Amino acid sequence: MSRIQVALKVTDVAKATEFYSRVFGVEPAKVRPGYANFAIVDPPLKLVLIESEAGGVLDHIGVEVETVSDVNAATQRFVDRGLTTFEEQGVECCYARQDKVFVTDPDRLEWEFYTVLGDSPSMEKHTATCC
Repeated sequence: MSRIQVALKVTDVAKATEFYSRVFGVEPAKVRPGYANFAIVDPPLKLVLIESEAGGVLDHIGVEVETVSDVNAATQRFVDRGLTTFEEQGVECCYARQDKVFVTDPDRLEWEFYTVLGDSPSMEKHTATCC
């Protein structure tokens, strides 16, 4: 199953977590200091909250896919269509280890196609973009 990921910058992750729990009727899948994410079934959405002074701002949009093969297929599709890509494999960020590929739209909005390989103890961004 693929689903869209929306990563939001919020000024207070606890308040935002409570709000989005009420909006979507689900508890977060993961909560860490300054970070929370929801794996929402209906609509199929991965909602990521990242605490930041710049609240109310879209951080990036992602598409979570099931396998590394799906990430590789997206990468090839982008290359075949003449898009510039940025790839990362086995990176740790947002409390997860991931393989991912990025494309950037004409207004510099990043789209991340990724798969989660496992959990990570750290929010640290070891990548250009994270989550």
